[in-house]
Amino acid sequence: MPKELLDFEKPLIEIEEKIEKLRSYVQMEDPRIYSEIEKLTKRSQSILDRIYSKLTPWQKTQVARHSSRPTTQDFIELIIENFVELHGDRHFADDPSIIGGMGRFNGKSVIVIGHQKGKGTKDKIFRNFGMPNPEGYRKSLRLMQLASKFRKPILTFIDTPGAYPGIGAEERGQSEAISKNLFEMFRLEVPIIASIIGEGGSGGALAIGVGDRVIMLEHSIYSVISPEGCAAILWGDGTRAADASETLKMTAQDLKKLGVIDTIVKEPVGGAHRNPTIAAQNLKETISKSLKEIESIPGDKLTIMRYEKFRKMGVFKE
Repeated sequence: MPKELLDFEKPLIEIEEKIEKLRSYVQMEDPRIYSEIEKLTKRSQSILDRIYSKLTPWQKTQVARHSSRPTTQDFIELIIENFVELHGDRHFADDPSIIGGMGRFNGKSVIVIGHQKGKGTKDKIFRNFGMPNPEGYRKSLRLMQLASKFRKPILTFIDTPGAYPGIGAEERGQSEAISKNLFEMFRLEVPIIASIIGEGGSGGALAIGVGDRVIMLEHSIYSVISPEGCAAILWGDGTRAADASETLKMTAQDLKKLGVIDTIVKEPVGGAHRNPTIAAQNLKETISKSLKEIESIPGDKLTIMRYEKFRKMGVFKE
């Protein structure tokens, strides 16, 4: 049973507690115990299937923020070989809320960049809860320029509530760092695959999200503002986040219909945190397929296609 069950998963609590209790008796070699465990497991899976077949946008937001959800570091360990992390922005400092470096994906050399929220209180504080300062985005840009110089594909992993809005971050040019990344990413003549693995919040997410292919895990979210922030602005009441999440159209399913993302990656039933290995394998297959679609396209043509792709977003006919 996961360490943290979400509010809407409460029907599972009693069953999964019984399963855990019975598993502590397995050394008794009583066939009835094994039979009861199997029966309860099937029942638990059936309830989980039913719950996750009709999640609301707010429930998906809770899944995307789950404390055990796989992070960029987890996915790097699961799908990137020989990863070597690089540090610093060559201007001010190293920002641990963004990790990046060189590695091999399916045997090919790539540059990897992603937000890192951290796990556990101490690590989350160290990582600033995945909210980068300007030096994090400047580090990202340095790595992307390195990829461009050596003609290496770029894989980004997006998982942030947004860029850090502190005074120090603003004084060091937070908005300039984000806008510079947006500008430069459109000019990089190498393939860029952006994957939203959890929470994609505002410009803090988009600063490493300008991709030739934008991929999104099934229960991730991606929006211009958090549901709480949107509710506070629209109604002066941050507690109406659930209402705001309906309005924002922030789920993978909505964004696929709107043409903001290209592909939805299926998660294990119950969310990626229930089986990170399967989630990583599904993501790896999608990234691999996406890379094959664009890796032979000349760099100058790739930048034109990337520009046109993003220019089309938000265009509609009455």
